[in-house]
Amino acid sequence: MNEALRIIVVAPELAVADPSDAAALAQAERSRSLRIALLENGYNLIAVLPSDAFLPQRIAQLQPDMVIVDAESEARDTLEHVVMATRDARRPIVMFTNDSDTRHVKDAVAAGVSAYVVAGLAPERIRPILDVAMARFQHEQALRAELAEARTELQDRKLIDRAKGLLMQRQGLSEQAAYDKLRRTAMDKNLKLAEVAQRILDVADLLG
Repeated sequence: MNEALRIIVVAPELAVADPSDAAALAQAERSRSLRIALLENGYNLIAVLPSDAFLPQRIAQLQPDMVIVDAESEARDTLEHVVMATRDARRPIVMFTNDSDTRHVKDAVAAGVSAYVVAGLAPERIRPILDVAMARFQHEQALRAELAEARTELQDRKLIDRAKGLLMQRQGLSEQAAYDKLRRTAMDKNLKLAEVAQRILDVADLLG
């Protein structure tokens, strides 16, 4: 539900110091339009934060479901701050910009941006943009979890194979008998097979 989606917007201040600065005025107007569109679409805009050294702590404290970056795409410092702030607890990042230079898109996506939107602030576009960004982020997280699980399984298999080899060498067991011994020990001690294997290898290293 959109009502439950807690969003932080990272953006410069709306106040423009120089009224003759057309670019700054356009940036401020786009930022204002974005915030209004989020509220009109029922999203929970919990904070608008500047891109500064305190951003990681503020994001960690507020625990948003999504981070929206409202900045020109050449503002690499802004994006880097957001990526660093979400490195340990990944969240979908959506970037809105008026810069149509597509050379920045690849860098932004590589940095962890789920959606990179150029001049896409029409209120009716906000909901589908954020829905797609969230879906893409969840899909990528699922792939990451699968990859991490596969790596863990491979590491566990290597540990078990090493422990089996050690038992076969030192106790004269067959491969099946060594595996059965590992499995029985795991069941008796209520441990995972890989944990038993690691303990056996640790003891072997200790005793030499």
